[in-house]
Formats: sequence, structure tokens, C-alpha cells
Amino acid sequence: MAKSTRKVKPSPKKNKNNRLPLYIALALLIVSGFFAYRVLNRERLTFVRHSAFGIDIPEQYDIHGIDVSRYQQMINWKEIKAMEISGIQIGFAFIKATEGSRLTDRHFERNWEEAKRVDIPRGAYHFFHPHRDGKEQADHFMETVKLESGDLPPVIDIEQRNGVPVATIRKRVRDFLEEIENHYQVKPIIYTNVSFYRQVLGDEFDDYPLWVAHYLQKDRPRIERPWLFWQHSETGQVNGIRGRVDFNVFNGDSTDWKNLLIR
Repeated sequence: MAKSTRKVKPSPKKNKNNRLPLYIALALLIVSGFFAYRVLNRERLTFVRHSAFGIDIPEQYDIHGIDVSRYQQMINWKEIKAMEISGIQIGFAFIKATEGSRLTDRHFERNWEEAKRVDIPRGAYHFFHPHRDGKEQADHFMETVKLESGDLPPVIDIEQRNGVPVATIRKRVRDFLEEIENHYQVKPIIYTNVSFYRQVLGDEFDDYPLWVAHYLQKDRPRIERPWLFWQHSETGQVNGIRGRVDFNVFNGDSTDWKNLLIR
């Protein structure tokens, strides 16, 4: 039988190189998923319910504290100091001192002295009025609060706008902070919530330590900049205080804590 002279076209070979982009994309997806998993697990907080405190406590932090004002009425600081639940104690207290240009918290002097007497590290805060002059408010605070070795830096509590333009608030807050820093020779702490910081203060005060309030969701404060203190609950309870009290944590270790205290 005669052989055909028609040439048979060979079937195209599959190019293994065509699969390379697919392999690379798959590998990148696996790696990114692995790192995302690690980040999520590293950032996830463990909250443990302590009935004595009445709230869930984030256990990743070693130093816990409260902040008080006249709303807590007469406080038994000795009972606060003695309370310890599962190794958790009240390790500091921020105490309201002044408000605006003239108001002084009626329990400040007693709270200030009693916290010192039972050896609870204390800090004083000023509730800022945005419609008042920043330097006048700073003068009022400085006349009221005498800081000593072992105290926490002074705090400005700014959380209300009251219709005042943002630029005006920023200038008055800046005036307050500069007066306070020059007087006490220590950088003041800013207290506010996440929304107020973003919308009003912006990034103009990122060089100041931040004490941030965030307690509607069980998560770290959703703010991009570093923070020093976190007010994670407003419904806590401790021995020595009849009503509810704010709970906070310090974002650092024992060395950071010692370096923060006034010397």
C-alpha cells in the first residue's frame, strides 16, 4: 500500500510557562492569608468577665485604673486599694480637678490627698470648655493642681465642640497645652474619643500622648495613631465607690509606666 504524502500537523504542546502567573497568584494568596490570620489573632483581645468589677476586662494589659469626679461622690480609697480580683488591682486613678475658667470639682482636694495616702498613682484632669480662652483655663488648672513626684502627667479632657469653629478650638487647646507644659515641664495628655479626635483635633496634636475613650465595641480603639491610655468601659464597679465608674488600661509595661510618672 502506498504511503500518503500529506503532512500531518503536530498537535500544539501545552506551554507550562502559561501556568506560571496562576501559580504565583495562588502562592501570594496563600501567603497573604497566612499573614492576615496571624495579624488578626495577634490583635484579637481576650476579655474576661469579672463579676466583682461588673464588666469584661481586657487581660492583655497589666496596669488597670479608673477615673473619677464628683459624680462618684464620697470615695473610700482604702477599699479601692485593697481590692484584688484574679490578680487585677486598681493601679492608677485620674481625678477631675477643674472645668472651664472657674469651676473646681468639689471632691478634688479630698480625692487627690486620699489617693496619695493609700499609694495609688494619681493624675489630675481638666474638663475643657471650647468657648473659653485656653490660657485662662490653664491658669485655673495650675492654680488648683500641685503635682509631685510619682504623679501622672496632667490631662486635658476635650470632647465637646459646642458650635465653636474647629480652627478656634485647635488654637485654644494649643494655648492650654503649651501653658501647662511650660509650667509643669512635662507633656500633657489629651483625653477624647475617636470621632472627636479625627473630626476636630485632626493630626495637629499627634505629638501629644493620647488617652482615648472607646467602649461601644469590644476592640482596641479604632484610631490610627498610638495611644497611651484606653477608657474601655463606663459601667465598671469597685469596692469603695457606690455607683458606676470608668475603667481604663495603660498601653505599656512596667518600665514604660515608671518612665511616664513625674520624677
